[in-house]
Amino acid sequence: MAEIKLTTGNGFEGYEVVEYLGFVSGQIALSSNFLKELSSNLAEWTAQESTAFTNKLENASENAIENLIQVAENKGANAIIGVAINNMGFSNNSVGTVATGTAVRIRKKQDIHKVISSKIYVSNYYNMLMPRPVEVTLAGEDNVVKIAPTFYNYNQDEIRTVRCDIELTNYYEEKLLLQGIDFVFEKNNVSRLQAEFVECKLPMKDIQLIKDVKVYIQKYVTSKGVFAPDTDPIDVSMSGRSLISLKEKRGKDAVERYKSDGTTWLCNCGYINAAGDEECAICGRKEEDLKVNIGFNYEEMCNQMKGLPNVSAMKDVLMGYIKQGAIDAKYRMELLEIMESGLQYEKTRGDMTGTVLDKVIKVFEN
Repeated sequence: MAEIKLTTGNGFEGYEVVEYLGFVSGQIALSSNFLKELSSNLAEWTAQESTAFTNKLENASENAIENLIQVAENKGANAIIGVAINNMGFSNNSVGTVATGTAVRIRKKQDIHKVISSKIYVSNYYNMLMPRPVEVTLAGEDNVVKIAPTFYNYNQDEIRTVRCDIELTNYYEEKLLLQGIDFVFEKNNVSRLQAEFVECKLPMKDIQLIKDVKVYIQKYVTSKGVFAPDTDPIDVSMSGRSLISLKEKRGKDAVERYKSDGTTWLCNCGYINAAGDEECAICGRKEEDLKVNIGFNYEEMCNQMKGLPNVSAMKDVLMGYIKQGAIDAKYRMELLEIMESGLQYEKTRGDMTGTVLDKVIKVFEN
């Protein structure tokens, strides 16, 4: 069996107790003639006699511990905690030593290898032909946090490196600006580029608090030279939940819903094209495809409900969208239940329009 560990304390650094096996003790008694061999008057002891007495007690302690270890081993222990040694006299004028402790089984603590990661969509965009950051990945490992954005490369240029400022916003609306970070790429000439991870100053515990990311490109390098954007990026206007929904349906570079006023049309990538242009000049999406894939705009419906005098009028708006087949079946029953509940409470509690509108919004944003 491996050597048993002993401590007067309650444990061992770097180890954890996995099983307590009970109290154990080991005794050793000196001969009854031991005291007679020495002078009965302690004041008359010589230095030699005192040393002999001390040595005998030390040997007794060692033998008591050996007995203690044997008892613990028999219980299946690999360690003893709370070890104590006491010398005492017995009734027959003999002297003995008792070693006590608690037998336990211990094991080495496992090294904690903590990994946290989060992917967040970028909430601003450049409305021009240049590398477009669309998503940022934060990865933390053993208290080291690294960051890497994903870019859409519409021109399929050979992008070598991009220098960015990145603004992170947490749920408390606190901001952290990471300035002048250079990102490089292993793979090029593809429409989507994943940058190499770069270490940043964000504490690992804050990764899951980040709710919003904006990326500001300072410079980027292609095989043709060094370039810098000549305009500021545009902030996405829709809510975070709406942005996620749009990207899931129309691609990670989507930042706006399709719109048309007869003279221009707004592409999902955010670029305004002239009427008659069949394809977007930036991303290549076809207008005809966007027309048939507009999807349900719940924010538009909620805006129509705002300011209405009662829940009954709000329900009429909802029924109009349901009759058009615009709302997915998974939402219809919940929305109708909200309206019916609002109608009932309105009879006894008065105006419920604000409460009902909040519940409708939560159906789509939670």
